[in-house]
Formats: sequence, C-alpha cells, structure tokens
Amino acid sequence: MTLAMTLSASLGIRKTLWMVAGELLGVGTVALTALLGVAAALLTEPKILTLVKGLGALYLLYLGLQFWRTPNQAPLAETAATETVSVGLMSQGFVTAIANPKGWAFTIALLPPFIVETQPLSQQVMTLIAIVLLMEFISLMLYCFFGRLLSRVLGSAGGARFINRVAGILMVGIAVSLAWV
Repeated sequence: MTLAMTLSASLGIRKTLWMVAGELLGVGTVALTALLGVAAALLTEPKILTLVKGLGALYLLYLGLQFWRTPNQAPLAETAATETVSVGLMSQGFVTAIANPKGWAFTIALLPPFIVETQPLSQQVMTLIAIVLLMEFISLMLYCFFGRLLSRVLGSAGGARFINRVAGILMVGIAVSLAWV
C-alpha cells in the first residue's frame, strides 16, 4: 500500500498501474498456492519460509534506500525506456506481494475454510481469488488516489523529496520488521 501511494504521488496513477498489476499477479499467486496447499509445505519447512522472508526483506530494504536516495522522483522514474519502467514497476509489485508474510498468513488462514468438498474445486478457487483480487485492487486504487492527492498538496520539489524520504523510511521499517518476524 505504501508503494502504491508513493509511486502514484511520484509517477502518477497511470504509471503506477504497472505496479498494481504486478501486485495483483503476486497476490493471486499467493492465494492460489495457499488454496492448493503449497503454502502449507512452506510452513512445515521453516527454512524455506525464512529464506523467502529474508529475500523479501532485502528487496524491501533496497527499495527503501532507493526511495531515500532519490530526491525529487520515484527511483524508476529516471529510466528512459517506458518498457523498462513498466517491467520494473510490475516486478516491484509482484515481489512485494510474494514476500509479504501477512499475505501468506491471511490466505492460509482465511481461504481454505471456504472450500466446500462437495463442490467443484476449480470454480471455488476462481471465485475466491477473484474476490481477493477485487478487494486488493480497490484498496490499492484508494492508496493511489490518496498518493496523487498528497502529491498535489506537496507539489514542490521539497514535497517530492519529503514523500520519497517517508516512503524510504517506511520501506526500511517494513524490511526490518519482516526480517524479525
């Protein structure tokens, strides 16, 4: 959510939609694996889960430092090629979703009890994932719109620096908490 808000403030909502697409792909992947039981295997093998969390924490730490070091724009805004920007934003969203242990815990705890053994599994899985993705999309868009509004309020170069510094601190904080959880 922090990433959506910060990117929309720095790049605008249209470009941030690439990150949103990556985030939704990641959330869908997490939900699907949780529903199909792969997540249960991760929980029984703490070393794998610890590795995934560690890699996610390092990536978020990297993102936080990039935001902190970029004074007037989002880190990926410097890239000239639109294609590179879209791929970079999409991968940021995907990795953020996959590395989020709360997302895994949520899907493992919440979604499987909704599966009815007497009903076709594929229809239930598609329905549950569609609901999760719709809720995630609405939440992300609210943060995007708030971020855009925030950028208008803090429209100066100093305002952009402030947004990036706050985002950097939040990303580093999330990375540290992810490493300790």
